[in-house]
Amino acid sequence: MTKIWDLYRNSHWAEPFLIGSICLFVGLSTVLYLLIIKSRSRKIKQEKLRNDYEQIIVELMYSVVFMDTPFSTLKEEQDYRMLLKNTYFREVLAESVINLHKNYDGVYALKLEHFYKESELINNSLKKLKNHKWEVKCKGITELAEMNITDAFDNIITISKSKNKTLKITAINASIKLVGVKGIIHLTEHPYPIDDWTQLNIINAFKKHDIGDTQGVEYLLESKNTTVVALGLKLIKELKLTQKLHHVEQLTEKAPNTLIQYEAQSVLQALNVNLINE
Repeated sequence: MTKIWDLYRNSHWAEPFLIGSICLFVGLSTVLYLLIIKSRSRKIKQEKLRNDYEQIIVELMYSVVFMDTPFSTLKEEQDYRMLLKNTYFREVLAESVINLHKNYDGVYALKLEHFYKESELINNSLKKLKNHKWEVKCKGITELAEMNITDAFDNIITISKSKNKTLKITAINASIKLVGVKGIIHLTEHPYPIDDWTQLNIINAFKKHDIGDTQGVEYLLESKNTTVVALGLKLIKELKLTQKLHHVEQLTEKAPNTLIQYEAQSVLQALNVNLINE
């Protein structure tokens, strides 16, 4: 300790320490600057590449969707064949196809869905479901739901059991879009509480996708999970399902607790008012 104190007192260490600190700071600053320049250059290059790809994709989509050119014919062309092996091109292509699908319906939408499968872009979305990052999974689920890939329903239902709230909501909303009420019947066995925010998102999903067939909503009222029962009551009330009146009446007689009983009575009253107005 004495030697260290003497070294500190004579201050011979100060000059090399300051020089070393300055050199280290300059070195780190230079490395950071170069990394920023490299990252910026990569983004500029990627953006330019995206613009080039989008022009090619516009022509490709026009041929497939509006000119009825078979994709099997296009993919034999050397230019397209090479591009379809490019990961970034496929990413931009998938985004374009999905965005187009949001703006079209009927025959054009079906053509886009067929192209999505035939070009194997569907595989890219399915791979995202296995990704460890929840945001990547959400993106894959959204893509599959938008393109009406009902075969992915079982995988999406499995993911809906996640503890991540955003992932859970995304998966449940997607399952509702794909199969309607069947997408929430599995919640009757759900072991965890469903919070108000998740319930609100489920109700909005039904309204957004205009689910016509509501057969099965009443099964939620039979769940041992009181939050699922509450969700069923809210759905019946918000969607004005007067045909479920009998099931709500039964619940008021054998409600698991007073809170559910009061809520069921409120829904029953609202349904009766709807019947009178009809």
